[in-house]
Amino acid sequence: MVKGGDTSYKQTKYGILPRLKVLKLEVLGTKKGLILLKGFSKDNKRITADLIKKVNKDCFSDILVDDAGKFRTIQVTYSGKEVPHFSQIAEMIKVLCDDIEFAISQLPKFTDETFIERVVELLANFQHRFVYIHPFVDYNGRTARMLTSYILMRLNLPIIEIKAEKGNERKAYIKALQKADFGEYQNLEELITTALNESLKKTVL
Repeated sequence: MVKGGDTSYKQTKYGILPRLKVLKLEVLGTKKGLILLKGFSKDNKRITADLIKKVNKDCFSDILVDDAGKFRTIQVTYSGKEVPHFSQIAEMIKVLCDDIEFAISQLPKFTDETFIERVVELLANFQHRFVYIHPFVDYNGRTARMLTSYILMRLNLPIIEIKAEKGNERKAYIKALQKADFGEYQNLEELITTALNESLKKTVL
């Protein structure tokens, strides 16, 4: 991303575009990803490295021309911290996928009073670990949030929108992820709970 005046620019499939046009591609990519995942959910497809790569590629190949759907092979930083070495990504993602699938299989029944609480814990754990691993050069947060919605689809729950793209909402999301680095998941769980409650209300209305 290159800055120029009051905006920023990014190299894309369509040439160098200003942030406003890149944002439109991001929105379209996210919609495409959710349609893809809805199809996967009908077959209850497990979360695997290949599924994760396909989601990132199908959503963001117009923006990440050379890197979409590929685990990074360089070191990057986000929010001022360095992420795990790229040589660890494949193994860390495999462990994450296995852990999440096991956690899904161990959830209580839908009628259990602890069901939603356990789901929120699972989603917070997944989101934090995914973003911490940072498997892609870019759009890790968006990919993590789409996969979070995918887990909800598989559980026959409404998808959620965690507001994390700008201003104070983004700051709150990043702060919640940073606290989770130290095992404090409360803020992240609260963000997910709020988003889930909003989605559940919409399905009832």
